[in-house]
Amino acid sequence: LAGPSASAMANTCAGCHGTHGQSVGPASPNLAGMSEVYFTDSMKGFTEGTRPATIMDRIAKGYTDEQIEQMGAFFAKMPVYKANVPHDAAKAKAGAAIYDKGCAKCHDDNGALPDDDAGILAGQWLPWMQFSMADFQSGHREMPKKMKKQVEKLNDDEIESVLHFFASQK
Repeated sequence: LAGPSASAMANTCAGCHGTHGQSVGPASPNLAGMSEVYFTDSMKGFTEGTRPATIMDRIAKGYTDEQIEQMGAFFAKMPVYKANVPHDAAKAKAGAAIYDKGCAKCHDDNGALPDDDAGILAGQWLPWMQFSMADFQSGHREMPKKMKKQVEKLNDDEIESVLHFFASQK
């Protein structure tokens, strides 16, 4: 038995991450266009307990490594989806300068380039990004060293502005 197809498995994600990985819920990220490496690393983090989750830690454990890789390839073939996220335009404008100075090296193309394997932030839901940043800042989720160096230079208002910048991307 070959098991379920990548499409069938990915369709089970739609309840939270939207049809074709296009999330409509503010606490669930878009998966469409995410790099296979980032998807696979995220799912392995959930299964190993190194990436915090509300429910994904339990869901991810239901899949084999091969199935996770198949789903990663499935979402990676899709175009990047940027949700129409409500955001504060003034904060987004301030966040653009902060992005250019400290975030652009890893989160290329205004956070929309899948190939940088840093996760797509452009057009992601603001609450999800805020929850993720809180996990990073609290130490609940390990922050990459390069990111930590940049984040530590910013105050809370500047971080919030960068998140609004990413949310504003179309």
